[in-house]
Amino acid sequence: MKRINITSGAKWEDIVGYSRAVKIGNIIEISGTVATDNSGELIGEGDEYLQTKFILMKFENTLNQLGANLKDVVRTRIYCKNIKNWEKIGKAHGEVFGEIKPVTTMVEVSKLIDEKYLVEIEASIIINK
Repeated sequence: MKRINITSGAKWEDIVGYSRAVKIGNIIEISGTVATDNSGELIGEGDEYLQTKFILMKFENTLNQLGANLKDVVRTRIYCKNIKNWEKIGKAHGEVFGEIKPVTTMVEVSKLIDEKYLVEIEASIIINK
């Protein structure tokens, strides 16, 4: 099967050796994603809701590049720095996935790669076409 790697241009991709997303056949995996734009600027500093919404918008753009869409998402994994703010994260996730309802996990972690990142999300996708 053909493998397609999608890059975001993040400085860490070459250092760590990973891709933003990988598609093999009808399966797509999206790496842990934070709320940075194409220039590396953080969107929604200090706000879990805004960071989550921006991350999920990035997912949608990546999926569109690969011939998929948000309805194909079967799992999300949410890593947050403060689980007490789960409702803000959950609200943003629910606005995007409320009718799709992928399985999900949300866990608190002690740190992300930059202290300004409050949320990091990854996803598994199966294209059913």
